[in-house]
Amino acid sequence: MKKEEIEKIVTTIVSDLEGNRNIDEIPVENPDKAEIHELIEVLFRIAYPGYFHDRTCKAYNSKNGYALTIEDAFYRMREQVFRALNLKKDNVLSEEERERESYRICKIFFERIPRIREYLETDLLATYDGDPAAGCYAEIILAYPGIFAITVYRLAHELYLEQVPVLPRLMTEYAHSLTGIDIHPGATIGKYFFIDHGTGIVVGETSIIGENVKIYQGVTIGALSTRGGQKLSGKKRHPTICDNVTIYAGASILGGDTVIGENAVIGGNTFITRSIEPNTRVSMKNLEMEYRTAGNVRKSEELQQGDSWYYII
Repeated sequence: MKKEEIEKIVTTIVSDLEGNRNIDEIPVENPDKAEIHELIEVLFRIAYPGYFHDRTCKAYNSKNGYALTIEDAFYRMREQVFRALNLKKDNVLSEEERERESYRICKIFFERIPRIREYLETDLLATYDGDPAAGCYAEIILAYPGIFAITVYRLAHELYLEQVPVLPRLMTEYAHSLTGIDIHPGATIGKYFFIDHGTGIVVGETSIIGENVKIYQGVTIGALSTRGGQKLSGKKRHPTICDNVTIYAGASILGGDTVIGENAVIGGNTFITRSIEPNTRVSMKNLEMEYRTAGNVRKSEELQQGDSWYYII
């Protein structure tokens, strides 16, 4: 390809940036996505100090090393919050105001770390108690996608409460990309939250989930409709799940007015758009299965004891 042709292509693309599209706007101080992903790793060292380590930091006293990690996280978090505040759409802050606000938010965030760790401890206990396949706590912390997604959510949720733009969502979407578990940072989730397997779980922004709730893969806690677009922003669109509820694989629970009462059990593949009373078990009626052998057709109810059964898992 000739030099002139390349220059023409470059000129055409550069001039296209002047089309006044939303995708053309390039704010100078966007949050750094890669830095946020690294910051999550640093926050995991603070949340689980015995399990995640900074191999670049050498200190004879482990508490000194831990203190350095916290200071590093504070510095890096403040920079990303400062950048994110530039994206507030309701009121524009000056640079000096963003400096003050980013410090205030990070101070509150790190003061809440002990409380976040208190909740994470209950999530760990719920996971260990609820999963007979869990060999030890270390296996859960290091290997389970559910505890990873919950941890990132609990960290991001605190920033969401302080109305930090974009940054909390970048955090939870990073967890989503790694685990297949999509928890919006705006959701309210109580202690002892247990996600089993987890792939395909969706928890919407205005969901409220109580304590001791167990959720399996493929569960959606979502909105009935989003056709209203931005007009629905800030309104309760997602269900309330009360304490001690179990929701099995593939269930969909939708709507801001939908309340699942305490101690309810929601069976797999159910589709729920209205409230469920406490202590209720909801399940799909068994579908009729058909078996064909050498031209003979038998329905599921015709099978006798001793016949082979096949399950799709």
